[in-house]
Amino acid sequence: MSTQDTSRPAERPVDEWVTGDEPMTGPQESYLHTLAREAGEEPPADLSKADASKEIERLQSETGRG
Repeated sequence: MSTQDTSRPAERPVDEWVTGDEPMTGPQESYLHTLAREAGEEPPADLSKADASKEIERLQSETGRG
């Protein structure tokens, strides 16, 4: 019997996202602005989906939200 959590699909690494080169989504941009403000930084602009995801992870770690 497996004890592996199958309730969530395995996440693909950001660098392997098929749509990773597309512009970041509206929710990503909004959340980045919130996190950047909390971190005392200027929010980044014109990021791809993949780069926005990486920046969100960095800022979450920095602000304690991650």
